[in-house]
Amino acid sequence: MRPEQKALEAVRALDARNPIVLIDGPSGAGKSTLADGLIRAWPTDAAPQLVRLDDLYPGWGGLAAGSHQVATELLAPLRESGAGRWRGWNWAAGRPADWHEISATRPLVVEGCGALSLASAPHADLRIWLSADDAVRKRRALARDRGAFDAHWEMWDAQFTEFVRTQHPLALADLVLDGTPAPSSVS
Repeated sequence: MRPEQKALEAVRALDARNPIVLIDGPSGAGKSTLADGLIRAWPTDAAPQLVRLDDLYPGWGGLAAGSHQVATELLAPLRESGAGRWRGWNWAAGRPADWHEISATRPLVVEGCGALSLASAPHADLRIWLSADDAVRKRRALARDRGAFDAHWEMWDAQFTEFVRTQHPLALADLVLDGTPAPSSVS
């Protein structure tokens, strides 16, 4: 069964009106693709809101800050008061951008490296960890960003390794999936 199908089954099994779903894993594992597929196939009429951490990391060194923002500015207030927010990052200008409001009146999917942390996990209804073969991940990530990520790969990977070491996202996950494509069968 494909990761999208497994994630959708897990969403259908939730006993939550407007669930919060976190999707985390290393760069290039397929988190954005999984989130997009999940949203397209969402089992209720209430279309989910989507927050991509790529839109809020404060620059290439901002994985920990983005993860912190999701937990403290978005998820905790969303659970406590029914409204949360996140601040975008203007990558071209290298500075903060606009704030975006999120309401608890619709489901929420948050995807990106650092989405599933010790601080964010208690606020989610479903916590997904997506992995993939390292060579596949790197190829995907570098191809996706058409050269913009190349010079930052090692620094980003080191930040992610530190995040995993301190936050233990795999242990926090309810569902662990593999985003490595199945080998093609040749007849």
